[in-house]
Amino acid sequence: MSLLSKFKNDPLFIKIMRSSGALFSNNTIALGLSVVQGVMATRLLGPAGFGLIGVVMPFASTVNSIFSFRMSELVVRYGGEYLNRQENEKASALMKAASLTEGMVSLLAFLVVVFAANLAETYLAKTPNTAWMFTVFAINLLANFNTETSTGILQITDRIKLQGTINLIQAVITTLIIAGAYFFNGNIVTVLIAYLIGKSIIGLGLFIAAQIQLQKKLGNGWWRIPLSALTARKEIFRFAFSSNISATIIKLFRESDPIWVGFFLDTTAVGYYRVAYAIAHFLAIPAEPLITTTFPEINHLTVEKTWKKLKSFLKKITAFSFAYNIVLGAGLILFGQWAIRIYSGAQYLPAYPALVALAIGLVFNYILFWNRPLLLALGLPEFPVYVTLLVGIIKLALSFWLVPLYGVAAAGGLLSFYYIATVGMMVLRGLQEIKRLETRD
Repeated sequence: MSLLSKFKNDPLFIKIMRSSGALFSNNTIALGLSVVQGVMATRLLGPAGFGLIGVVMPFASTVNSIFSFRMSELVVRYGGEYLNRQENEKASALMKAASLTEGMVSLLAFLVVVFAANLAETYLAKTPNTAWMFTVFAINLLANFNTETSTGILQITDRIKLQGTINLIQAVITTLIIAGAYFFNGNIVTVLIAYLIGKSIIGLGLFIAAQIQLQKKLGNGWWRIPLSALTARKEIFRFAFSSNISATIIKLFRESDPIWVGFFLDTTAVGYYRVAYAIAHFLAIPAEPLITTTFPEINHLTVEKTWKKLKSFLKKITAFSFAYNIVLGAGLILFGQWAIRIYSGAQYLPAYPALVALAIGLVFNYILFWNRPLLLALGLPEFPVYVTLLVGIIKLALSFWLVPLYGVAAAGGLLSFYYIATVGMMVLRGLQEIKRLETRD
């Protein structure tokens, strides 16, 4: 049997490709719109203004991640298992607990941002009279009070493609507002409000879509099921706590780089880094649908203990992701300067070294995108915590030395190092655990 036939004759692989394709089509259009947004915002605001937005926006999500429990993973891990076993009362209690917890966390995070806004202005934005921006943008935390839980619900009910539709709607509206600002002499306030509205549409849209699916799956009175229906509370809390720590570490050491660049340098440097980061993250467009759709399947194969099928599945999705990521990564490196000129103009060309560094790490990360979901499915939620914390501390320590000396290129190189080290160790641990379980069973 040829290699192509093995892919075409695998119903699980075909299912993943179809589900990912539905997300990819919407996300591709949304990507095109986000590129248009970026083109207009970078030119309208300049490096310093674009960098300021890049400090304000991730600050709220970073604070939220400190308290967040990554409820989407919890819902997929346990909610998916309960639904597969038709244990609807347990599933209902889990959804209720996840929703209430995430709502309280979002409110807490909003209050923390409000009280910390002046500190963020002084040490991160380094721009007078900008504290109000941090507070205003934090409103999106209240609108996204159930986003993680809702995403998990759409995953386990096979309706994740609705996420792509909602993302497309917000992209259209955000683009229209930014276009208005660009053509009618708008300012940074209009751009900030545009992104706030977009974030709010995603949060509220996912919540409504998830509630509709829950009513179809569990009935109208699912929320009346008492929390006492959950029996594996200790195990669930352990998973949630590990996910919280892991999410916080990832946010601090990986996804908050614009904030750290602002801390070590200034908002102009943040503007350069944001452009490099945005262009390099074009790699995420085909990868994100795969990540979203494969986790439930990996979890399902693990629950069934079909280790040979799991290994075959991992090999196929890795081969598929390798093929396109290598091509895309090479394209970013070869044509990166041209991409920067088109995306943001020649004034942002100092972003190119950071773009090259980021592309290398992201290619490695997205080829082996299944690294953490596999460990979660195998019941090893603590291992990613240890790995990301260790490598993150090393990355941050080196940042104090290298970023002030070498600027955004060093920031990009250190993030690339973080991706390669953490992903590599998690993949090896996951494969070792599959081998051990396969031998035991």
